[in-house]
Amino acid sequence: MPLQKRQPYAETDLYRIRHSAAHVMAQAVMEMYPQAKIAIGPPIEDGFYYDFDLPRPLTPEDLTRIEARMREIVPSKHRFQRRAVSADEAKKLFSDQPYKLELIAGLEAGGVDEYGNPLAEPAEITVYTHDSFTDLCRGPHVEDTGQIQPSALKLLNVAGAYWRGDEKRPMLQRIYGTAWRSAEELEQYLARLEEARKRDHRKIGKELGLFTFSDDIGPGLPLFSPHGEMLRHVMEDYVRQVQTRRGYQHVWTGHLVKEDLYRRSGHYDNYRDSMFPPMTDEGVTFRLKPMNCPSHMTLYREMGRHSYRELPLRYSEFATLYRYEKTGELTGLARVRAVTQDDCHIFCTPEQIQQEFARALDVIREVLARYRFTDYRVRLSLRGATGKFVQDPERWDKAEEALRGALDASGLDYEEEPGQAAFYGPKADFLARDVLGREWQLSTIQVDFIQPARLGLIYIGEDGQEHTPVVLHRAVTGSTERFLAVVIEHFAGAFPVWLAPVQAMLIPIADRHVDYARSVAEELTAAGLRVEVNERPERMNAKIRDAQNQKIPYMLVVGDQESEAKKVALRMRSGENPGPMGVQDFVQRAQSEIAAGT
Repeated sequence: MPLQKRQPYAETDLYRIRHSAAHVMAQAVMEMYPQAKIAIGPPIEDGFYYDFDLPRPLTPEDLTRIEARMREIVPSKHRFQRRAVSADEAKKLFSDQPYKLELIAGLEAGGVDEYGNPLAEPAEITVYTHDSFTDLCRGPHVEDTGQIQPSALKLLNVAGAYWRGDEKRPMLQRIYGTAWRSAEELEQYLARLEEARKRDHRKIGKELGLFTFSDDIGPGLPLFSPHGEMLRHVMEDYVRQVQTRRGYQHVWTGHLVKEDLYRRSGHYDNYRDSMFPPMTDEGVTFRLKPMNCPSHMTLYREMGRHSYRELPLRYSEFATLYRYEKTGELTGLARVRAVTQDDCHIFCTPEQIQQEFARALDVIREVLARYRFTDYRVRLSLRGATGKFVQDPERWDKAEEALRGALDASGLDYEEEPGQAAFYGPKADFLARDVLGREWQLSTIQVDFIQPARLGLIYIGEDGQEHTPVVLHRAVTGSTERFLAVVIEHFAGAFPVWLAPVQAMLIPIADRHVDYARSVAEELTAAGLRVEVNERPERMNAKIRDAQNQKIPYMLVVGDQESEAKKVALRMRSGENPGPMGVQDFVQRAQSEIAAGT
């Protein structure tokens, strides 16, 4: 059932505090650099930023000076005074600020706000003034700067940001900061940031040798090592097994698709900015595949006439898709251009939507629990007044009613959020919290009445007539790359035994023990464990330390006594030291812990 709607961030006191802190920061920057050109400065999750066009790059020392000036400004209790102005007056106020003039032009024309985001109706042009600083802004703010706690204020870093996110526009300097209600809250947040830095998947991925990026290949196109590929394989194979057990079939639909299919499905009009440029051969235009749904729907259609008795059909695929993400927005594995999606499309009758939603929900629950994601919420993403949505109100109404009904039948609590739907239909998004309390969108179930009709899908109903099937789009982990980034950070690289790319490292004490270590490795491999032997000419302690740094769950030391007794001396990455045991005793222990998901 729907949850009582959470208070929107924009209505919270923290939002007002951070919005006001962004203005104070802009004031401090303008005092220090009067020739600066200012762009936008919105609150964001856990903080705020402001973009500046400055005469030189900022240094850490500059941030310290700006922050010190902010701490001087806020105790003076300067009131934030709102005033509505005409477009002409706004242009005069910001006559020497080209970025503000561009925003004012957008407000005057209607359809966008002061940040350039779409609006359902024209916005009133307003400015806020505190002390000597005036900004184009619609608020909200605190009453005065005194409500910003100086001890709860911190500037974090500077990053480059293209104006309007367009790489063809000027590169600005973006100053990130954060503000909280108290110094204690700030301290807790900074501690979480530090822990997040330690868990950064890019850092851990490099330390564990899982993946890399190369200029020779190109940005956003990761290369995976043997250990990284094993991790991917285990993740994907696990989902395959769960899906197969629950009645899903796996298909494959290639990497190239004729552009015309995306024109007919609606993706070309609503998604072409995220597609790689076209390729033409003998007058036919192709695209690298950015999504699977039109291909799966084509496969359904080409497999012959379908009867209602065949439905539901569940097509799953681990397909590499290609998204033309902007270079400046690429972030390790979290945002890449080659995306391996655990995609599924369920072809069913309208009457089967609830039961298929329940089946998909069971898969999602099982998989998330395996990765120890137990704290998650569900967002029902609906159409908004603005945005790219296929204009077919009747089918949209049916899809939203069907998805809401499926959620109600499941007993899940959920929140409705207009404007977050896919362009072809509403969706239920699963947002899970990791061990640091950060929220990630992982799984999704979407209801689509629109694309099946546009692509001519039919089934013969019990009445002998042709009907259009409903398609449920479903992803469990989203994409392998992004989910791997989340999992690396969730476990800090210390993966559960079942997931670890190397589960056990054999450590021979001396060269004469290598042959025995190899024979044990063969026995463990035959039992289904992933094992390596460290044969490097190093001391035992160095080999143990290396295995611990690689976060390998089990270290099996073998020397004279172990070789003679046909045993292994077990050490755990946790520091536990169970000591010598028979090889088969270790196998049983490992298999038990793997089955338990530890």
